[in-house]
Amino acid sequence: MQTYIHPVILSGGSGTRLWPLSRAAYPKQLLSLVDKETMLQATLARATSLPRTQAPILVCNSEHRFLIREQCEAIDITPAAIYLESVGRNTAPAIALAAFHLAQTDENAMMLVLPADHVIDDQAAFAEAVKTAAHAAQQDYLVTFGVVPHAPETGYGYIKAGEAIPLATPTSLIPCRVQSFYEKPDRDTAEAYLKEGGYSWNSGMFVFTAKRYLQELRRHRPDIFAAVQKAWQERTADIGFIRPCESAFFACPSDSIDYAVMQNTEQAAVVPAQFGWSDVGSWDSLWGIAPKDKNGNVTSGDVYLADTKNSYIRTENRLVSVIGLEDVVVIETADAVLVMHKSKAQLIKNAVQHCKTNDRKEHLEHPRVHRPWGWYEGIDQGERFQVKRIMVKPGEKLSLQMHHHRAEHWIVVSGTAKVTVDGKEILLTENQSTYISLGHVHRLENPGKIPLHLIEVQSGSYLGEDDIVRFEDNYGRTS
Repeated sequence: MQTYIHPVILSGGSGTRLWPLSRAAYPKQLLSLVDKETMLQATLARATSLPRTQAPILVCNSEHRFLIREQCEAIDITPAAIYLESVGRNTAPAIALAAFHLAQTDENAMMLVLPADHVIDDQAAFAEAVKTAAHAAQQDYLVTFGVVPHAPETGYGYIKAGEAIPLATPTSLIPCRVQSFYEKPDRDTAEAYLKEGGYSWNSGMFVFTAKRYLQELRRHRPDIFAAVQKAWQERTADIGFIRPCESAFFACPSDSIDYAVMQNTEQAAVVPAQFGWSDVGSWDSLWGIAPKDKNGNVTSGDVYLADTKNSYIRTENRLVSVIGLEDVVVIETADAVLVMHKSKAQLIKNAVQHCKTNDRKEHLEHPRVHRPWGWYEGIDQGERFQVKRIMVKPGEKLSLQMHHHRAEHWIVVSGTAKVTVDGKEILLTENQSTYISLGHVHRLENPGKIPLHLIEVQSGSYLGEDDIVRFEDNYGRTS
């Protein structure tokens, strides 16, 4: 196969069923859940290590843009483009953005569409499946990967394979036309699928040319095609990111590629996949793919177990002891703890909804909040005061800003701080401090070569993060 592969990585999900570790501001694809690499990094590495692969295109939530770019840089991958969604509109519009991007220079560009949060064990088998899919896509098929089922799973959609597709260049795998797509079945139906044979799990990964996808999208969902086309044509550049027109993209209907295209096209094909796949959609599925001890337990962090079996326990901050339990999930974070039976993953959404209904923040962000310049973390708070730890990366700076309702006291723990207040600059080093009165225009910068760590004490009548008036910002943020 001489054609180039253009990976398209979709990173817009929120991973609610992996709460409290996965949150809106830091979703599961940005976490290290299986290996030392994050799921996004593993997906990028997997895709770019394929033969004849071009730089990837990423489509992600605007709020995650700096985290995603930072994770790409950490593994020395430079994306061809990062498209920012101002609002989630599901996979059909997201893929269309990448297709329009590629079609402007090569309408026959071969797209490999991958969600950022999947786990694949066998890279060689994955590469062979992609090669087969690309050959079928060169014959104008829109190809998905059907994972050969090993159990009557009720959490996945199913694909029924039809007649085989003869390839101009045969490979070790045989693609087939898709006879039918089926929604997530009940247990009895799933068992019947396995007994009958010819069914596979719908993996949500695809291969097709940009031209073919846009043709089929225009034919079956002209409303989505038109809205994304307008959003793409009126795109703007933003410090290395691409922003589709916000109003046009907001007006776009929300739909998945499965409903918008794959279940309607007559050119759907499926390649059988046996490469150890999981979409890691729940704590139970994460337990299923992880190495276990002799009692079937998976642990991470400071954990003590006694008389416990077939459980998943993960601790981030402190000792967790589990005694006399079976088939449980225990997840400890700095501000929330989840304890549940492994079979009750679908009820996590109720806990997340409880946070939303009661105006809490545990579903939105962790105590350590990442920013493009570094991070801050709440230590203590009370009436009219708040204490934070702040880390500023070398060479980075916060926005030039002012607060209407709070004053700030900064104490340097390590590193060097360059502080600007009303146009006057001072340098602070370890154990030195400064005070910024309410209403004064100020800025914090790290001019050094090591991270700057400091303690910030805020005091005032209102201490919310929205009490920031930005006058200048290196990252294109507004107040």
